[in-house]
Amino acid sequence: MTGAFSSMTTDRTLAQAIERCAQEPIQVPGSVQPHGFVLVLDPEHLQVLQASENIVQWLGTPAESVLGCNFGEIVQAGFDLRQQLARLPEDEVFPFHIGDVRLHDTAPCRKELHLLVHRHDQVLIVEFEPHRVPEDLTAQGDYYPLVRTFVSSLHLAGSLEELLQQTVIQLKRVTGFGRVKAYRFDAEGNGQVLAEVADAGYPSFLGLCFPASDIPRQARELYRVNRIRVIEDANYQPSPLIPPLNPTTGKPLDMSFTSLRSVSPVHLQYMRNMDTLASMSLSIVVDGKLWGLISCHHAQPRSVALRTRTACELLASVLSLQIESREAHARTHQLLELRRYIVRMISSMADHDSVSEGLRTLPDVLLAFAGAQGAAIISAEHCELIGAVPPEAQVNALVHWLARQGEDVFQTDNVRRDVSELPELAEHVGGVLAVAISKIHSHYLLWFRPEQVRSVQWAGQPTKEVAPLGNLAPRHSFERWQEQLHGYCAPWDPLVIEGVMELRNAVLGIVLRKAEELAQMANELRRSNKELEAFSYSVSHDLRAPLRHIAGYTELLGEMEGDGLSERGKRFLQHIGEAAHFAGNLVDNLLHFSHMGRSALRMSEVDLNALVEAIRAELAPDYAGREIIWDIAPLPRAYGDPAFINLALNNLVANAIKYTRGRTPARIEITAVQHPTETEVCIRDNGVGFDMAYASKLFGVFQRLHRMEDFEGTGIGLASVRRIIERHDGRVWAEGQIDKGASFHFTLPRPSATH
Repeated sequence: MTGAFSSMTTDRTLAQAIERCAQEPIQVPGSVQPHGFVLVLDPEHLQVLQASENIVQWLGTPAESVLGCNFGEIVQAGFDLRQQLARLPEDEVFPFHIGDVRLHDTAPCRKELHLLVHRHDQVLIVEFEPHRVPEDLTAQGDYYPLVRTFVSSLHLAGSLEELLQQTVIQLKRVTGFGRVKAYRFDAEGNGQVLAEVADAGYPSFLGLCFPASDIPRQARELYRVNRIRVIEDANYQPSPLIPPLNPTTGKPLDMSFTSLRSVSPVHLQYMRNMDTLASMSLSIVVDGKLWGLISCHHAQPRSVALRTRTACELLASVLSLQIESREAHARTHQLLELRRYIVRMISSMADHDSVSEGLRTLPDVLLAFAGAQGAAIISAEHCELIGAVPPEAQVNALVHWLARQGEDVFQTDNVRRDVSELPELAEHVGGVLAVAISKIHSHYLLWFRPEQVRSVQWAGQPTKEVAPLGNLAPRHSFERWQEQLHGYCAPWDPLVIEGVMELRNAVLGIVLRKAEELAQMANELRRSNKELEAFSYSVSHDLRAPLRHIAGYTELLGEMEGDGLSERGKRFLQHIGEAAHFAGNLVDNLLHFSHMGRSALRMSEVDLNALVEAIRAELAPDYAGREIIWDIAPLPRAYGDPAFINLALNNLVANAIKYTRGRTPARIEITAVQHPTETEVCIRDNGVGFDMAYASKLFGVFQRLHRMEDFEGTGIGLASVRRIIERHDGRVWAEGQIDKGASFHFTLPRPSATH
């Protein structure tokens, strides 16, 4: 137990250190790298608000003494900053080279300096860098021929790896760094080196992976928005800004786009651990997301001229556009393939009576669509399994789990990790992709992929250590370290997930069309029912008088001529009277049933407690002398037509009294539950019950599950209940077991759900 607690504590400490590292405010370091200096100006008056402390080395004047000075007092006369700022695009946030300047005549630095300016954080940030001539600058005076050759050769690269390899070769030639590598990030943020060129003596990282934790999320975001970062000497001493806070905002200056921005001490130690003292990083941004990085390393301090940086940025931008174009082309091709599959499946579904039946006829297409080895088609009644799948019981358990999650689409490449409630499932599959066609009726499509054990070659063990002060310590070793990954399947491509959503929408379209067809049939059926209702009303009304005559004359005949009739004649006369009385009741019930479909509902609040008490009093003669235990819970107020709700409750309570005949004691329980959108009422008894196999017949007209000799009735009562509740937009159902009683449930929408 102690060991487990220690492990939990270590994991928690590591997680806290990683989170602390991710929250390090690297965009506001408050200092700059010392190979140049920075001035922060008021954009309106061009007065100095902040200056880097190392300005004294260049200007011969302490930083404090230049605060409040005008920019023109710092540089030689003749340079009009305001005029040059007119060249600066209004929405440009990146450092813009607006010219070269010399400092005023008394400054110790007599050399020309590059001047880079950008607007950010409500101020003007001005950077001064030494004017350097690239070591390998050609006689033409620029890199244009090299860039032109690189751009024209890109289309010749047959693969992504070739494209990246061409890029790193050109960048090494331009920069002279000892090692240049390009790597791509995966979905988890781990980077794999896909191309590399290095001088002798530099260790190779080709094919190795760097863990996502090497680049915290805020650093990753900076790489996305600021596509180049140069560190000339990992052993530099940062030069702080004076004063520390931006006077305009009262907060540390946001230096996200500043070329000279100082970097995290953790990153500098990381570089030294890698035997790297100089680096340059170029971002590969595709569709606005950080796709990868090109990292240039050198074992000794190394400067990078502005002109060289500009050429490298251009090469990286061209590379990003080329990758974006290739991926867009590949996506388009893949989408076309997916849509071909979708069209075939939709056609099959449209040609069959149900979605499930249509998909069952195309098992190979269903599997190929998602690149899966197994699939399941789940409907309310069936679980159809195709290919390599888990046992049906586990598939059904997964469907119940998915229903609880409430998501339209669920995907995982590691079932053991993400569906931990079903550990047996991971013994059969590695990943699942599921889409809900209808969560109400539990209709799902599922695809399965097997586990694929794979080896990952890391550049050093990817685990992190916590420093004594609780901060994250940079990794020390970058030797090849192999890890076996278990439990994973091949990851689901985002385009496949998009295709699944498209398939779902198409299926819903088919379902909607079929629903419209059913609605049309329902309208025709409704018209027929109305005609039938009118007919039954007319017939029932016309039969009432003859049946009453038969019953009346039978009774008179018995009274007037009874003494002259034989016993056999009296018995026949009694049968005629009973039959006429039953037929009369049947006709009355039919009239009531017909009336329920024709009368308008008069909606209001209904006191269920009062209704139940009135019904018990009305039915008291029917159970006089019987022992009945009534268990009536406090019932809420419902919303409906009081007369119709009374009739429905009367039928259900009367049935409970009738079908508990012979039970001593009989038990009748009446309860209600308030759901968010409806009120559910339940009448439960311990009577004769019924076989659930015939539950669908209970609410039909003239449907009976018990013999007339055992329990009297016309077979219209429960049909009336269903009609009343359905007219209120509610639901009605029953549950029972033979000789163990039955429960009848109905719901009424709550007022908030009906208005």
